[in-house]
Amino acid sequence: MLAGFLSLLRMVAGSLRDLAPILLVIGFFQIVVLQQPFPHLERVAVGVVLVMLGLTLFIQGLEMGLFPIGEAMAQAFARKGSLVWLLAFAFCLGFGTTVAEPALIAVAAEAARAMAEAGVVAADKAAQQSYALGLRMTVALSVGASLVLGVFRILKGWPVHVLIIGGYVIVVVLTFFAPPEIVGVAYDSGGVTTSTVTVPLVTALGVGLASSIRGRNPLTDGFGLIAFASMFPMIFVMLYGMAV
Repeated sequence: MLAGFLSLLRMVAGSLRDLAPILLVIGFFQIVVLQQPFPHLERVAVGVVLVMLGLTLFIQGLEMGLFPIGEAMAQAFARKGSLVWLLAFAFCLGFGTTVAEPALIAVAAEAARAMAEAGVVAADKAAQQSYALGLRMTVALSVGASLVLGVFRILKGWPVHVLIIGGYVIVVVLTFFAPPEIVGVAYDSGGVTTSTVTVPLVTALGVGLASSIRGRNPLTDGFGLIAFASMFPMIFVMLYGMAV
């Protein structure tokens, strides 16, 4: 019991250490630069404690649950020897985690409101919801497709930098042809997909798969899927903007 309590305290202290730079920056600019007291200091203090506890539980949950199950399933599919099922699992994992990504939901809703204010889509709520849903589905499909390519790269041993450079060449070319109002949304979509839900499972998939294939190094071959998951949404969203 005591050992478990001490372990929890160490994890909380680690979370506090991680949050310390943010707290110092905010405190410095609020007190030294703005020279104003913190508004609602009690609420801010309670919020910081909740964030610290939430971060502690989140990291512990990743280590106990998401990382092990992602690696175990990747290794199981590799042992099964079915390429079709492995690629199907990679696509469904990328699609499912991205659809559930809170950051993407928020950005899609904000993009729909901005598009309505700019007159790109109708101002009624149904049109905005339809646009936000279409944007989310496009990004989710792109992440699913990116994981299929990433898994295939691990299986074949292709160098990751060649695919990444080629992909960003496509991003640059599409930037000149896509509607200006969708370019920024596309670039931001690449960032919000690689957040709290997607990153742990995608990383575990790559490392687990590389660990179970002879001749593959988890360090050099297992990582890189997140880069694909960031790049593909930019391409797909710009194509979506050109089509819609």
